[in-house]
Amino acid sequence: MSLPKKLKGLQLTVAVAAAASLMLAGCSSTAGAPTAAAPLSAKDLVFVCSVINTTNPYFAANIEGCQALGKKLGVPVEVVDSQGSSQVEISKIQAILAKGKKAVVFVNTVASSDAPTIVNAVKAAGGFVTIWWNKPDNLKPQDVGNNFVAFQKHSGIDSGKCTTKALSTAIGDKGGIIALPGTQDSTTSQTRVAGLKEELVAHPNVQLLDTRPSNWDPQVAYKNAKDLIAKYGDQIKGVWTADDGMQIGAMQAFKEAGMLDKVKFVSDGLYPPTIAAMKANEGNGAIVGETFHRGYMASAIGLYTAYLAATGAIDPSKLPAEKRDSMFKISCVTPQNLDEFLKWDDNVAGWVDNLVKTGPWDTEPVPLVAGGSEIIKPEFK
Repeated sequence: MSLPKKLKGLQLTVAVAAAASLMLAGCSSTAGAPTAAAPLSAKDLVFVCSVINTTNPYFAANIEGCQALGKKLGVPVEVVDSQGSSQVEISKIQAILAKGKKAVVFVNTVASSDAPTIVNAVKAAGGFVTIWWNKPDNLKPQDVGNNFVAFQKHSGIDSGKCTTKALSTAIGDKGGIIALPGTQDSTTSQTRVAGLKEELVAHPNVQLLDTRPSNWDPQVAYKNAKDLIAKYGDQIKGVWTADDGMQIGAMQAFKEAGMLDKVKFVSDGLYPPTIAAMKANEGNGAIVGETFHRGYMASAIGLYTAYLAATGAIDPSKLPAEKRDSMFKISCVTPQNLDEFLKWDDNVAGWVDNLVKTGPWDTEPVPLVAGGSEIIKPEFK
């Protein structure tokens, strides 16, 4: 299986002075910024791949997808390691925009509130951007213009419901669980938690003992899990995490506490270490439920959508609404059907070839399935 490469050396060195030249990027409104007047050629472009950190396997896979698409299309790739900081994320993107080439940008935003500033900066520079996972609900590509090509994600509510059902079943529909969401200012994390809470209504004897946001970071999750083990001990029968990076940290904490074979785990992403743990039956089958989507698929879909707009292959203003505010398919995975989903990882370059052939909305196993924002019911916030 193709695993993300080691990510040493990806952190970019940027000049603060370059970032300062883009004062428009700090505006709260997207109105008035120029739009690129004519299609661009690939030689005029640079791909920008902005991720939250490089320690989480999902973000490593984001980078792998950006690099595979860049190689396929002959476009250089610059990687932004945000180091979990909105300020770092924004300043590094601004610095790349100031270099002169037209930027085609994929951003996995650190926080939803970062999206308007990034969109403003890209639009002011005449680039094209696709945001994945997190943005404010009132920031809509159609209101900004063609430079904000699309917002894309998988359903967080469906993810949370899928994994919570698997966890509840695994612990016999009775007992205490803990939850480790991502960052608090993240619509992705918020919708996954909403799915968790909604599904728990159908499992009234499963008690949510505690919730600790863990910033998509294995080390933060490890620390939070240790604290919760000390607080609740063997009351904990199950652990729900919003992504596999945090699950990896949590499982280490339970392993050190001698509890790994007594607790069940579910999460989102089906990362390579998770696959290895499931195949090895780690913790007597500790991992009982996952969702399937891929970081390399998300980043390649996002970049390719923006690339098509930059080169004039699509006119974003003429796309149907669901192709500008999009949700792509997500699948539920158990140890029993795991092998059905692993074939896609054997040839990332081949998957990217197929993406370019079939387009960003029709490529298996993650075709477009819906459009519009997910609505969190008040009782599940």
